[in-house]
Amino acid sequence: MGTDGTTGVAPRAMTRRCALLLAMGLCACTAPASRAPSDVPAAGRAATYTNPVLDVDFPDPTVIRAPDGTFYAYATQGERDGAPVNIQVARSADLVTWERVGDALPTKPRWASRTQDFWAPHVSHHEGTYYLYYSAKPDAALSDSTRGLCLAVATASRPEGPFADKGEPLQCGAGFINIDPMAFDDPTTGRRLLYWGSGFEAIKVQELAPDRVSFAPGSRPVELIHPVPTADSTDYQRLVEGAWVTYRAPFYYLFYSGDNCCGPRAHYAALVARSRSATGPFQTLAQATGARTSAILEQGGHWVAPGHNSVIRDAGGTDWIFYHAVDARRPRSDPADDVNTRRVMLMDRLEYVDGWPRVDRGPSSERRPGPR
Repeated sequence: MGTDGTTGVAPRAMTRRCALLLAMGLCACTAPASRAPSDVPAAGRAATYTNPVLDVDFPDPTVIRAPDGTFYAYATQGERDGAPVNIQVARSADLVTWERVGDALPTKPRWASRTQDFWAPHVSHHEGTYYLYYSAKPDAALSDSTRGLCLAVATASRPEGPFADKGEPLQCGAGFINIDPMAFDDPTTGRRLLYWGSGFEAIKVQELAPDRVSFAPGSRPVELIHPVPTADSTDYQRLVEGAWVTYRAPFYYLFYSGDNCCGPRAHYAALVARSRSATGPFQTLAQATGARTSAILEQGGHWVAPGHNSVIRDAGGTDWIFYHAVDARRPRSDPADDVNTRRVMLMDRLEYVDGWPRVDRGPSSERRPGPR
């Protein structure tokens, strides 16, 4: 998503964020990247990888580890073999080689059965149940232009789904305020939290109830990261979105993105802030260090508009950032699509310097050692 309201979605036939501000389209196409036999790791060695690790349109990726050790990635809607996929899913044994495994939400919720806007999913696991948090456009918005996207929750017994929506939205509002949910269990307090936003508003957090499909009674949203109202087109923080929170003692790190994900005016980066509390206050990298921006991933080489990330830790304790970016050599899935709309999945290693995460020479293009 970005300042023009766009996102990566299935092409033409589907209603998009562009309906809000800018018309654009997407579709998925090529087969997933595969490893050559020489890339297969020997015992005790990490695989190597070269970006992209999934060379299909796969925007806003969330990567999780299932209890059996398999990794799953989820993404904003797309297309496969000409058919819409509401929530994309891919699977990997090593975070390097990925295969697409279908649609996590094959049946649309009854309140969004006639629309086609299913964005930026996050999946968490608790006591045998998988919880899919996502955003969707309600059917009511088809006849009422004041209605915007809703936060939603679906559950399943398997990480690949099928997930079934709980039957009603978690929360609705105007425009695209209610987008990009990320659920997080605070390891120091035990509280269940949901981050989301923004639609030119702040990234927020609110406590979830024990059932994980509703907000805790009496809880209220807390604003964490605010957009910067400016005409400076180089400022990534004109719009903020895509929250992802990790804990690496003593800090909670809030990764987020801004400002325009894609399309002809793509200008996007992954940024970071930190706090000693999961509910803030958060200090951005720029505020803490005086850096030009809080970005840890910006355009580089042939990679355009990198961002909307997730973070996962490998068996050796190393954090890896997964994110989407546009390959300038192939910036669209179909000749009729807008430029900078085919967002593929990349990964790079995070390292921590003076208490702040950074990506070593990312987005990377050369072959590198992979996760353990």
